Amino acid sequence: MIAASVLLAALPWALAPLVIVARARRSRALADWADVVPPPAPRVSVVIPARNEARNIERCARSVLASSYPELEVIVVDDHSSDGTGEIARAMAERDPRLRVIMPAALPADWFGKQWACAAGAAVATGEVLLFTDADTEHAPDLIPRAVNAMRERGADLLSVAGAQELGTFWERVIQPQLFVMLLARYGSTERVSTSTRPSEVIANGQCIFVRRDAYHAMGGHGAVRDRVAEDLALAQRFVAHGRRIALVTGLDQLSTRMYTSLGEIVRGWEKNVYAGGRDAAPFGAWGRAAYPALLLAVPLFGLAPPLALVAGLAGLVSTTVVLWALLCVACTMTWWCGFYQRVGLPLWYGVVYPLGLALVLYIIGAALARGRRVAWKGRTYLAR
Repeated sequence: MIAASVLLAALPWALAPLVIVARARRSRALADWADVVPPPAPRVSVVIPARNEARNIERCARSVLASSYPELEVIVVDDHSSDGTGEIARAMAERDPRLRVIMPAALPADWFGKQWACAAGAAVATGEVLLFTDADTEHAPDLIPRAVNAMRERGADLLSVAGAQELGTFWERVIQPQLFVMLLARYGSTERVSTSTRPSEVIANGQCIFVRRDAYHAMGGHGAVRDRVAEDLALAQRFVAHGRRIALVTGLDQLSTRMYTSLGEIVRGWEKNVYAGGRDAAPFGAWGRAAYPALLLAVPLFGLAPPLALVAGLAGLVSTTVVLWALLCVACTMTWWCGFYQRVGLPLWYGVVYPLGLALVLYIIGAALARGRRVAWKGRTYLAR
């Protein structure tokens, strides 16, 4: 009887990984499309907003310029950097006429910096297709042609690519997967996103967004989402709300991103996005937004409950039955994470320390909730709508 009750109580923790895997099925990758665009190939303008990106800008711009795509211009928007980003980019522009560097006017009070930089780049772009990409990305030569073919085939006004995440340090490997799996559990496969007609069920990856120029301007461009933390998500939602078609695809071999390189950067970066940005995506309107903080906290607390119960068991604070339940739950979750790390080519032992990652995610969420709509990034403070 006790064994049956333990198994039943552990069922949610055993089923959660299976549900995530099931929701991730039916995803499509850029490799499904050809790497050569049949003529006429539309001109593509690549806009790279860059504020204090001296450590990244050269790698990003070089990778874009190495594209096999024939009709290409690259615009680096130096957003008043103080670390030499603009100088690095201008030196590259002197060697390649396809690259130019601009600096936008001073940031208006009601705009976020990234959106202002993207809008400035779009204003001078000449391409039929605009690609907005972050300075911490690296592009394979076949990224742009495959993406253009995917846009054509799917009739998409906006196409976003979810690439590989570079995880160099211990903290990146422990924390980042937890947050990406949360996103995967929330939105599911690329086809779920691409075929959804509900704005609350779509998402885009701001690291790499292709958009048809005419559709971009018809939707108000980045000005329409100028005061949103998660401008990528807000853009995708706006397109769908107005009957425009979007598509999400994976591009693990075509795009990679090193978002953060230290624990401090991870905490500050996700603290900025996880509440003020994610709240916009809550389903069920005002009710969903009101419940969002509790739901956000519930995710890491759900995962931490069994490990905490084990600790309580070692201290003699809970019954043997609770300890058995906790052991079973931890075994199921640890098996899932070990399998995950094996699949992404990282050592299995990172799966053993998954509770540490969850504890830090809980801290990030708590800090984000305490900050509310006021966010800070790269020396600027914003109030999100």
